[in-house]
Amino acid sequence: MTNKPLVSVVLPTYNRAHLLRRAIQSILSQTYQHLEIIVVDDCSSDNTEEVAKSFCDERIRYVRNKERMGASFSRNIGIKVAHGEYIAFQDSDDVWLPRKLEKQMDAFKNSPREVGVVYTSFWRIDKDRVVRIPQSNYRKSKDNIHERLLETNFIGTPTAMVKKECFEKVGMFDETLPRLQEWDLWIRISRYYRFKHIDEPLVISYMQTDSISRNIGAHIQAQKRILEKYFEEISKKPKILGKHYYELGTLLCLNGNIQEGKSYFFKAVKTYPFNMKLLFSTALSLLGQEAYKKIATIYFNKILKTGY
Repeated sequence: MTNKPLVSVVLPTYNRAHLLRRAIQSILSQTYQHLEIIVVDDCSSDNTEEVAKSFCDERIRYVRNKERMGASFSRNIGIKVAHGEYIAFQDSDDVWLPRKLEKQMDAFKNSPREVGVVYTSFWRIDKDRVVRIPQSNYRKSKDNIHERLLETNFIGTPTAMVKKECFEKVGMFDETLPRLQEWDLWIRISRYYRFKHIDEPLVISYMQTDSISRNIGAHIQAQKRILEKYFEEISKKPKILGKHYYELGTLLCLNGNIQEGKSYFFKAVKTYPFNMKLLFSTALSLLGQEAYKKIATIYFNKILKTGY
């Protein structure tokens, strides 16, 4: 009988049978082996169940939703049935490098009790474009990660290992958000727990053509909700509030809503007028939709490509 803490890996999936085997195998190939895998099938119409059960490994548990409910609902189901002291998340189209769990467990072992989340860097691959997140110029915030998270998200869900007690303290993923659910969760957890970053890419994240991450409308809706939920805290930091207004203005203009986009740029200028990129964007939006989209797509693609 091992005395190592059990890690529960929650893997939501929908119609990704052709990718699921690779994702599960990357978990089973971990150097840290005291784990269980909870595959939550969001009512797939392909052979997802067959693939999940083909491993013949008693550590793999298969749960199927009665109807399609979304990734956040599926992750929450996995958290509820998990037996582990720690929860890790995998996506069906991503791959873990072999020592990911081992290094995260070592980090927890060598950290104070207040650390509730250990996350790693990761590679995001979109066709021939490869981005490291957080990027090399990422400003570390060891002492105030909560404030940094109020500004932006830099923690990918498949990179994070979370103490199960965190969910008991702050709740689980917000199922009403169409995107950015992990960002919302990290903000809530960071109010009470410290985070530790392993500055090494230990996850490979592949962008799919049907990924929700490509849905600009969902991103806009979710970021508006996050700004509303945490406005009391964000509004105390004009630079952070201005950044939210600026990003929403950019996304709205790129999505075809130039008038609403301009209104957010003007809010940003009033809130924090000391940003040359913001002033440029505001002036550019005055040229109209076609001119804005043509020029802005070149400079502001990062928001759409990475979400970070």
